[in-house]
Amino acid sequence: MPKRNRTQLVLGIILILAAAWLIAIRLQPGLTRLIHFTFDWPAWVLFAGAIILLIGLLVGEAGMAVPACIVAGIGGILYYQNATENWASWGYLWTLIPGFVGVGSILAGILGEDFKRSVRSGLNLLLISLVLFLIFATLLGGWTTLGPYSAYAPIVLLWLLGLWLIARGTLRSH
Repeated sequence: MPKRNRTQLVLGIILILAAAWLIAIRLQPGLTRLIHFTFDWPAWVLFAGAIILLIGLLVGEAGMAVPACIVAGIGGILYYQNATENWASWGYLWTLIPGFVGVGSILAGILGEDFKRSVRSGLNLLLISLVLFLIFATLLGGWTTLGPYSAYAPIVLLWLLGLWLIARGTLRSH
């Protein structure tokens, strides 16, 4: 399917889903309670990301998904921080930004860029972002899921990342 047709297809699906949601909440106003979203100032940053994506879809430029995901992702971080008043979390939440680029790359591949290359690079960025997030969140006290063993998580992650890089380099050379 040509790139222009794919972006129009995605834009059409988004518009149909938006119309379906608007009809559903008109028929059943109680549905609005399913999404608890207060429109504070960070919502404008999320909205800006959506507008960038919409512009990209309208002009047929799938690559606009990358900056759209970066802006929307930072808006999501700011929304979380504003809602929880946990501004110190920026010390580890910044590590999600490469993941936002990865999501944008994957989305651009779906919308018409070089699919295989976009998805591969997007998944690599998501993995890097996840590892960085877990390391920084653990070191800075933002991730305590493992209880007293949380301090060992960065060590295990570094070890696993090293194994992955060795295996990837070995498999790629053959």
